[in-house]
This record gives sequence, structure tokens and C-alpha cells, in this order.
Amino acid sequence: MDFQQNAAETTCHSRDGNSNQADRRNDKSYALAVVPYDEDKLSPFHLAERRFRLAGRELVIRQSWRELGVAAVVWDAAVVLGEYLESEVSLTDQTVIELGAGTGLTGMVAALQGAKVTITEREIALASLRSNVETNIPPGTTRHPVVIQELTWGQNLHHYPTSFHYVLGADIIYLKKTFQDLLKTLVHLSNCETVVLLGCKIRYERDTNFLKMLEEKFEVKEVHYDQRRDIRVYKAGSDMYWRNERNK
Repeated sequence: MDFQQNAAETTCHSRDGNSNQADRRNDKSYALAVVPYDEDKLSPFHLAERRFRLAGRELVIRQSWRELGVAAVVWDAAVVLGEYLESEVSLTDQTVIELGAGTGLTGMVAALQGAKVTITEREIALASLRSNVETNIPPGTTRHPVVIQELTWGQNLHHYPTSFHYVLGADIIYLKKTFQDLLKTLVHLSNCETVVLLGCKIRYERDTNFLKMLEEKFEVKEVHYDQRRDIRVYKAGSDMYWRNERNK
């Protein structure tokens, strides 16, 4: 798999400055800007749809930047993590959950590779997520049906098992106030055999601080770096998991 086959995408976190967007600033389900607004860098996010070649298929992703902001556009980290899964990870019949899935691109790649996938987002973005998944992988397309569920980090975690083989997240490390809940969620979903894979663009010191928090609960390694898009993939697992890996 050529990690460079999908076109480079903007990695600017920001929001449109119109009044509708400003009304959402107090909505917990709407993420805050983390870099200054730049219309040129944001232009791919304003496209109604974008196309990606992943898992042997063309995936057509509909975007809704003005309505839902960061939760309804495709970030570079989702593409890079999808490429990494396709090239480096055997997922047939593995149980996978994606956190903060946005458009669901990474979770769809996992499903197309034969995994049993649960794709999660907050309530406000579920309709957009479900539409993209149903358009690209309608029933019968994948080895296992895809489950789409609401998950707000740190809340109602008892509804979710602790037996996933893989936990995925693409560009979900950027808002400091969510870090404790995100870590709590990752710990809940993981057992001694679980692998956490995070696609990240490290923008600020706070992003590195979350990785330090993660290292208090897991052993963490950088396993891939996409230089062109400046995206890193981190693998986190229990001490037992890494011991088993080293003994293979």
C-alpha cells in the first residue's frame, strides 16, 4: 500500500466565523478552534464531498463543515490511519471501536477489512456519520454489519464492553478539557490484549501532554510517521501485550 496515494489534505483546526457557528461556542458537542482561521487552508472542508481510495474501494464522504464543524469533515489523520490499517494490520474478525469518528472514514476502512466494527460519535454528529457509512458500505458489503452508536467520552461507559481487540482514534487529541474523559474511555474499553491506535497531528504542547497521560496507563510507541502530512500513528497497549509482541 502506498501511503501517499491519497491527496494531501489541510490539517488546520478552525471554525467558520459566521453567526451560526458562533452560536455553537457554548455547545459541548462543538469543538473549539485550535489554530487561527485561514480560509485558504479550510477550503477542502467546505467541499460538499471528497473521494478517497482506501481498502480497495472509492469512498465518497459527504462533509457538513458549516453545520457541524470539525465533526463532519475528513482530517488528514483519518486518512493516514486508514492507510496504516490497510497496510499494516490484519483485522479479519477482530472487534474494533472507533472513537470520535466524525465522518467514519477510519472505521469504514476497518469494516472493509473484515473487522466487527462499532463506530461512535456524539449525538449531534450521528446523522451525518450514519449517512456516510450507509452510503459507502450498505448492508451486505462487509463481512460483518457496522454498528453506529452514540458515545460521549467518560459517560455511560457501562454500555460498552471491555473486550475490543482495537480502539481507534483519528485526530481526537486536541481539546484539553476532554483529555481526562478520553483517557477514562480508552482505559475502560481496553483489556490486556487491546491495541489502541491513534492517528495524530501534534500541534501544541498540550497534545504531547495527553500522550504523557496515556503513558501512565499504557506502553505507547510511535509506529508510523507520514512526513508529507505530518501525521503520526501511535500504538498503545498493556505491558502484557508488548511482552507478547517482543516474544514473537
